[in-house]
Amino acid sequence: MSTRLFLKFAGGAAVIAMVQPAAAYEFGYSGWAQKPGITLGGGTASAPPPGLYSFNQVFTYQSRIVGPGAPNVGGSPTSVHAAVEASGLLWVPGWTFLGATYDAVIVQPWIMADVGSPVNINPVGMHNTYIVPAELSWRLGDSGFFIKTGLGVYVPDGTMSGLNGLASVGNPWWTFQPEFVVSYLKDGWNLTANIFEEINTRSTRTGYLSGDVLHAEFTATKAIGNWTLGPVAYYVGQVTDDKSSALYGGAINTNRYALWAAGGLVGYNFGPVQLNVWATHEFSATASDGTAGPPGIDTASITKGYSVFANLSFRLWGADQPPPKRPFITK
Repeated sequence: MSTRLFLKFAGGAAVIAMVQPAAAYEFGYSGWAQKPGITLGGGTASAPPPGLYSFNQVFTYQSRIVGPGAPNVGGSPTSVHAAVEASGLLWVPGWTFLGATYDAVIVQPWIMADVGSPVNINPVGMHNTYIVPAELSWRLGDSGFFIKTGLGVYVPDGTMSGLNGLASVGNPWWTFQPEFVVSYLKDGWNLTANIFEEINTRSTRTGYLSGDVLHAEFTATKAIGNWTLGPVAYYVGQVTDDKSSALYGGAINTNRYALWAAGGLVGYNFGPVQLNVWATHEFSATASDGTAGPPGIDTASITKGYSVFANLSFRLWGADQPPPKRPFITK
C-alpha cells in the first residue's frame, strides 16, 4: 500500500527573514512536501487484492534547527515541533495494464506545528491534498520480488496565509512526485526500497522555485506470527538548486541539504486491521549554500530530530464482498 503523507512547517529561513528583513527570501517551507520516513510503515511495491482500503496515520516530529545559519537563543537551538493526522483511501479495482495491477490513492493531512523563539509561530490547518491517479505494480513470478511505479501530485489547496502564502501549512505551488519501489515479499520478509523525487513548480505568489528533493526509504522487517519487527532507514536531500525571483532580489533560502535517519518498526496484525508503529532518529544533517545573509556568510539551515509514526490500515470493501449498502431514507 502506498501511504503518502506530508509535513510542512516554518523552518530556519523564517528566522533569517525576521532578523534581516532587507534580505527577504522564500521562508516558511520545510524543504520537502512529504515528511521523510512516512512510507516505512507499509509502502511496499505490491498491491493488495481488489477492493477499497482505508488508512489513518498520525505522527509527531520533534526537532531543532541546525546548519550554519541556525539561530540560537540563550545557547539553545530553535525548536520545531509538529503533530500530523491524515486519512487516505487506496482503490484497487482489479484492472491490469501491461501485466501490472493498477491502483489509485488519495490522502488528506491536517497539521499542527510550532517553531520556538525567536520565530514563535504556531500554524494549524489543512495541508495540500495528495493524489496518485495511477500506480502500477508488477509481480515477478514466484520470486517474491515486486516492482511498482507511479506518479503522485500535491494539489495547492491547503491552508495558506501571508504575503508568500507560507505563513500557514499549505504550499502555493504544485509538486509532482514520480516513484519507483522494489520489494522482496516472501516467507514473512519485507525488504523494500522506495525511491521518489519531489519536483516543484514556481510559487504562484512569489515566483520562487524550490529545488527538487530526492527521497530514499528502506524497510527490512520480518513477520513472526501476528507480529512484524525490523529496522527502517531513510535519506532525503535537495538535489537541484533553488531559483529565486525578482521579489527577493535573487536571494536563496537553502540550496542543498541532506538528512540521514535510522530506526525500528513494530507491527501487529489484528485480522481485519493492521497496526504499524515506527520511530526514526536523524543522526546526520547538513545544509549549505544559503545566500540571504551578508556576503561570505552561509545562512542555510534545516531541521534535525526524531519522529514517531503510527499507521492503521483496513479494508472497507473487497471484490469478494457485496457492495456497501446505501442508506434508504423516506419521509
